[in-house]
Amino acid sequence: MKKYRSILLFGAPGAGKGTQGKILGVIPNFFHCACGDVFRNLRADSPLGKIFIDYSGRGQLVPDEPTIELWRQSIENNTKVGRFHPGQDTLVLDGIPRNVRQAEILKDTLNVVAVFLLKSADEKKLINRIQRRAIKENRLDDANLDVIRDRLHVYKNETKPVLNFYGKKVVHQINADQSPAKVLADILHIAAKK
Repeated sequence: MKKYRSILLFGAPGAGKGTQGKILGVIPNFFHCACGDVFRNLRADSPLGKIFIDYSGRGQLVPDEPTIELWRQSIENNTKVGRFHPGQDTLVLDGIPRNVRQAEILKDTLNVVAVFLLKSADEKKLINRIQRRAIKENRLDDANLDVIRDRLHVYKNETKPVLNFYGKKVVHQINADQSPAKVLADILHIAAKK
């Protein structure tokens, strides 16, 4: 099986991964896949939809197997309908892999050429962004302060170790506290060389 050329957007909840992913996704030869959006687009009464609502409502990660299964289905569907062209597009991933086990499962699927770590020094700013997003995008899982704190905790304990899995050569720290345009410029400056 051919590996998908990929760049990963990494960072704590509220760091701006989704914003950057959406912008990169409109640039030719980039295809953005946000795992959270794939889950949020599930029907609430579907088996995977129920699993997502149960876990996200508590600020927890959906188990690895359904996450990977859903992600693979989404990529296959986008390939079939001609939105994603694996031979020429770079996959921009946001929200997957979320832990080291997922990275292990996907190691034969993804050729990760860069990991962009959007880093914020201000946790209050992250919480404010998440709460604003909850209102703007009707994301109920982002409205509760306890859930937000749980998500930040899960990021530190489960997701951050994925950076070590890929190694320092491909990880690029980006200051997430600057304007979205400057964050994008920093990402593109590096991505253009990959």
